[in-house]
Amino acid sequence: MKKFVAAKLHGITVTGADLEYHGSITLDPDHCEMAGILPMEFVDIWNKQSGARISTYVIYGNRGERQCVLNGAAARTCQKGDQLIICSNDFLEASAVTDIAPKVLTFTPANEIDEILTYCTQKDAQGRLTFDIIKDGQPQTIPYRAKMG
Repeated sequence: MKKFVAAKLHGITVTGADLEYHGSITLDPDHCEMAGILPMEFVDIWNKQSGARISTYVIYGNRGERQCVLNGAAARTCQKGDQLIICSNDFLEASAVTDIAPKVLTFTPANEIDEILTYCTQKDAQGRLTFDIIKDGQPQTIPYRAKMG
């Protein structure tokens, strides 16, 4: 079994932190449903400003409020206004890599969805794995690949 990205919220802005709550991260159900993140699902969280990395579980907040609130001990890892990357994972057989298509949502500073991307791994004519980021049905330029070419 390998650990694969299942869904990602990239660049979502922290709207609050509640040290006294039991724990977890509170997210807008609309964002979670669009990406495929369930309530009580464990996620990895990476703070783009501080570099802090934590793991906690998701609770759904109020629909449509675009909230991202760190609770309990997780509240110590961020400040309001920080940008986070939130990633859910699946454990699958390695051969499943070509069967999955994780959704990646990117965000504006107001936590409005900016882009909806899909990660796609396929095999080329020689049977080698390829990787693309798809937006609106079209592969996007991957920055490191463009610089190397």
